[in-house]
Amino acid sequence: MTQQGVRWTADQVLALAPDSTSRKAGSKLGTADPWSGTGSSREGAVWGLCEGSGGTPYRTVVDTADGTGPAYTCSCPSRKFPCKHALGLLLLWSGGEGATPAERAPDWAEQWIAGRRRAQEKREAGATGSGSGSADPEGARRRAERRAERITAGATELEERLADLLRSGLATAEQSGYALWEETAARMVDAQAPGLASRVRELGAVPGSGPDWPVRLLEECALLHLLDQGWLHRERLPDALAATVRARVGLPTSPTGPPVRDHWLVLAQYDTPDPKLTTRRIWLYGTASGRTALLLSYGAAGRAPELTLPVGLALDAELSGHPGAGQQRVSLGEQFAPPVLTGTRPPGMTTTEATARYGETLRHDPWQDSVPVTLDNVIPTPDGDFWQLADAEGDTALPLTLAAVSRPGLWRLVALSGGAPVRVFGECGHRGFTPLTAWPTGPGEAVRLC
Repeated sequence: MTQQGVRWTADQVLALAPDSTSRKAGSKLGTADPWSGTGSSREGAVWGLCEGSGGTPYRTVVDTADGTGPAYTCSCPSRKFPCKHALGLLLLWSGGEGATPAERAPDWAEQWIAGRRRAQEKREAGATGSGSGSADPEGARRRAERRAERITAGATELEERLADLLRSGLATAEQSGYALWEETAARMVDAQAPGLASRVRELGAVPGSGPDWPVRLLEECALLHLLDQGWLHRERLPDALAATVRARVGLPTSPTGPPVRDHWLVLAQYDTPDPKLTTRRIWLYGTASGRTALLLSYGAAGRAPELTLPVGLALDAELSGHPGAGQQRVSLGEQFAPPVLTGTRPPGMTTTEATARYGETLRHDPWQDSVPVTLDNVIPTPDGDFWQLADAEGDTALPLTLAAVSRPGLWRLVALSGGAPVRVFGECGHRGFTPLTAWPTGPGEAVRLC
């Protein structure tokens, strides 16, 4: 159970906000003025009544000890998750025990908390009782065969379209506009190959995006051709590479490796929304295994995914790996204690070692955009109109990606460094380095950059 003295920082609370508007509104409610009847339990629940625009205060409860991250309920009409009242209550709680004293929960809060506990027990019991496999293995096999046939037809059609593009010349891609790619992506969705559809949509953003766009378009088309050919000849591939191809075209995967129990540090958490789905990526580092792992969680468009693990926490849990060469994705298994704050940091490497690690990964997965690395003893420095992370004791540097340069996190990183070396966790790939979390050289908490 969560210990009463273990409280999150304000930065960890605000990392839960679904958008910047909620973050700002929640910050305004992080004081005692609008709240009454606040309290907390040793099991990790926090509750309170918040003044609203009407005469009846909003009833807000947060369960910080839920197995999949904090859970929330509020009587306000907001459809955001968490709402500004839940964020404000957590900010109040993070400020110290005086604002949310330990006491018995009121009936309205206790009913919701008890319901959450019962639901969690049922989930755990169901997970323990499952494992007998599909109720209809023959039906599952036939469905898998039909889907594979559709994907094969889609990959064959995509090969024809790529060949048509090369025959007519890359310049036609700029003239045709995005509609050409969107129509092709829709065909891949019909073929039940969402991975191919996603890569086709990414191609649509390349034409006209800069002076070297034809080169980049040709490179991306080559990778897409390689993935098509991998699928069409998957029976000739080594098992690990064939599993990677299946995952890249969009087939769902299930964890196959034995569960690994460790104390997993939460290195980073960020969302990547699209019109239909919000994907949350959570990077973890095992202090004993030395493994960096990726948890994925999904939510409907406009809603934050349920799984939430703020940066700076550590959880004692089992993770099971998914199949594939160089695969870092894992599924969260049994948790032996709620997440707690920790000052432990992952070990770092040089910029040269980081690029070498990415190169090694490409040998096993040519479609890998980036790999997670922690850089040690680096200094953010300007490079013309761009920025880079330079080794403090060497003459090498990693350029930051264009996306990283345009985010406010860059200035938090520069302020944290102040010209001194820092340790930075992020994603290193062919477009550069994207910083996600940083630590000062001396004592200090992790600073979220994404």
